[in-house]
Amino acid sequence: MPETRTHRRALASVAAAALLAGGAIGGAYLPAATPAYAQALPKTPIEAPEHPPGSFANIVDKVKPGVVSVKVKLDDTASMDDDDGPSQGGRNMQNVPPQLREFFRRFGQNGGPGGQQQRGGSRGAVGSGFIISADGYVVTNNHVVDHGKTVQVTLDDGRTLDAKVIGKDSKTDIALLKIKEAGSYPYVQFGKGAPRVGDWVVAIGNPFGLGGTVTAGIVSARGRDIGAGPYDDFLQIDAPINKGNSGGPTFNVNGEVVGVNTAIASPSGGSVGLAFAIPAETVQAVVEQLRTDGKVARGYLGVQVQPVTQDIAEGLGLAKPKGALVDHAEDGTPAAKAGLKSGDVIEKVNGDPINDAKELSRKIAGLKPGAKVDLAYLRGGKADTATVTLGSLPSDGKVASRGDSETNGQPRLGLSLAPASEVGLADQGVAVVEVDPDGPAAAKGIEQGDLILDVGGQSVSKPSEVAAQIRSAESAGRKAVLMRVKSGKGVTRFVAVQLNKAG
Repeated sequence: MPETRTHRRALASVAAAALLAGGAIGGAYLPAATPAYAQALPKTPIEAPEHPPGSFANIVDKVKPGVVSVKVKLDDTASMDDDDGPSQGGRNMQNVPPQLREFFRRFGQNGGPGGQQQRGGSRGAVGSGFIISADGYVVTNNHVVDHGKTVQVTLDDGRTLDAKVIGKDSKTDIALLKIKEAGSYPYVQFGKGAPRVGDWVVAIGNPFGLGGTVTAGIVSARGRDIGAGPYDDFLQIDAPINKGNSGGPTFNVNGEVVGVNTAIASPSGGSVGLAFAIPAETVQAVVEQLRTDGKVARGYLGVQVQPVTQDIAEGLGLAKPKGALVDHAEDGTPAAKAGLKSGDVIEKVNGDPINDAKELSRKIAGLKPGAKVDLAYLRGGKADTATVTLGSLPSDGKVASRGDSETNGQPRLGLSLAPASEVGLADQGVAVVEVDPDGPAAAKGIEQGDLILDVGGQSVSKPSEVAAQIRSAESAGRKAVLMRVKSGKGVTRFVAVQLNKAG
């Protein structure tokens, strides 16, 4: 009877576990909740949710009249098939994760529930939106209306009305429409505060052309960067979102808009509980400018920055890897005029802490040109401040210069170096002639042909100066040395290379 024996042994194990859990030790019985456990428990019971998931009907009744379906006829320049075509509103799809790329290609860009409209008919897109004022201003996604010849909105009462595009912003994927027909329209309001992770949310939209669809879930995370744009700061929600929900609102339990649904992560293009919404704070700032100016003007500091990693923090002697590390300040920019230099670590903007380079970019871009900001930064381990008058963000562009490869060694880093001027690469800096593939520099991505511009905050022009700065870092007890390196493609970056004591 092997099954019976196994069953008995299992029961015996359960009984033993129960005795241990109950505190039966050496014949004495102890209460299950010992003082150590009691201290770990909440002192007061956790309160039941204010809005348990019994019914969202009252919220829906309140806000549904302000949600619209958006229908667009596309012009001839719109691409329905290319992964990085115009329908993405300027997104660089190569930077978008594969599971998102397919969705961005199709999200809100179909001609109806079945996908693209029938052959011979005009190409179109469907999406969602919501009215934000009684005179008929409507918010949706830029990628829904981009390259649209005509735009119509269908209200909850069934009316279909013509609308015009007031302005679009591809960087945040927000567009503002205006219903052409005069009238007083039901509208919704933005939330006054950001939702917390775990808060209930309700999404209403036009998935697969099925207008007025309501789904619910919670805020799963905040501050998500999905590689969709330069100012990514998405709310992640698990309310089911599908094609056609794009541009629709996410509401909190008070019926206030806390986000605009814009993307999902899914291998198939269907909902798997990973949806992303643009936070209401970002939407409001963009909409305000689109309504008044028809475009968005962003503040411009004029620095190239990168995150402060743990290695870089050690190289700079920082206690924590926080802030935005200045690679360099462009000549003539507000940052350069304010005295910011390569190697500075920006820690605060107007008193608000800056956790990383992305957050700095979002903060500055959220301010208008001409605004004065106070920057708190570290230079050489010492705190300082600067007041900067922001410029206007110029059009996107890249500056590239070329340098090719081609002798004294630096064994501690696993590099063979030479003055850049001697090998014809540049007038300043030290050229990387050879890289030990097993050395610490190779592990950080330094390659043959790169230029080392400065080490430990000091400009270098010959290998002996690199060695001197390494010795200085070692004597200061640093675990890593911070170098500014320029690649063969002209991109400069800071690299923290672990010091190899065995060299």
